[in-house]
Amino acid sequence: MVNRETAEMLIEKALEARKKSYCPYSSFSVGAALLTSDGSCYTGANIECSSHTPTVCAERVAFFSAVHDGKRDFSAIAIVGGDSREDVSFHCPPCGVCRQVMSEFCKDDFSIILYDGKTVRTFTLGELLPMRFGLLDPEER
Repeated sequence: MVNRETAEMLIEKALEARKKSYCPYSSFSVGAALLTSDGSCYTGANIECSSHTPTVCAERVAFFSAVHDGKRDFSAIAIVGGDSREDVSFHCPPCGVCRQVMSEFCKDDFSIILYDGKTVRTFTLGELLPMRFGLLDPEER
């Protein structure tokens, strides 16, 4: 698990990333800040398309940017989301597709930090995606 200072830094970066969301169809904006094991931080915001299928979540934008830069070892991600016309007011967990992407690159102890504007909740990937399908042998998780 990440310490409080690191969690707060990631939340601030996720809140900033959320401002870059493109969500004209749902008005649901999400920002994510992904921490690599070497201390680098990658952010992402959700990007919608009118046909919906090519829409991509903030978490995947952050992961794919990091992977594109050669990063493969991750420590934590902060996720914030909600109505784009309002401040964050509830915990916004990652969708199933994003959990599966996290599973591709992260071990069970990977931290997922959710913020509702007041409180922070932290989960591990193993808690949010038990018995997951992936490349890692269960004993390596």
